[in-house]
Amino acid sequence: MHPALRVISFEHRSISSVLSGLSHFAERGVAGKKVPDAAVFRAMLHYLDLFAERMHHPKEDAYLFARLRQRTHLADDVLDRLQEDHFYGAGALREVEHAFLRYEEGGEPFFADFAREVRRYVAFHREHMRMEETFVFPLAERELTEDDWREIETAFAANHDPLASAEQVHDLETLFTRIVTIPPAPIGVGDEV
Repeated sequence: MHPALRVISFEHRSISSVLSGLSHFAERGVAGKKVPDAAVFRAMLHYLDLFAERMHHPKEDAYLFARLRQRTHLADDVLDRLQEDHFYGAGALREVEHAFLRYEEGGEPFFADFAREVRRYVAFHREHMRMEETFVFPLAERELTEDDWREIETAFAANHDPLASAEQVHDLETLFTRIVTIPPAPIGVGDEV
């Protein structure tokens, strides 16, 4: 696997771990079990917004997908759908965030709505990543040239959120660390809920 695809794959694993945690706690709440403090949910949603929606997806669109479109039209329909997913995903996450705010302000009666939005977003995002990894990755391996890969890898290495300073990138890493240390097992290493 080319290094650029390893970067995307690693990012998918990070996103998946946060999605799994969010889903786990949403399902606990629906089952009437205790859920963690709202700060855990807030941190997870913040990470998904900052990392998945604002950094990861734009990088895929601008570099990998754009280069694939230059090399082949075999993937046009799939790439169109994936780019629509990137647009849709940001809106879907807003719905999760709104449902969370209603739950946070209104309490238990609003948890089921929040969990429903979490289920939708998680299922959507998992299918999206599956499609990238099972269709786009092999096509990119087959169609892109070494020059293409060098350009993509250079762009990925230089690609930072234009609003993010080194401190903000560090803050994103700190946020991810917080996400895995606050929740209890099996999601994280924090104290039992």
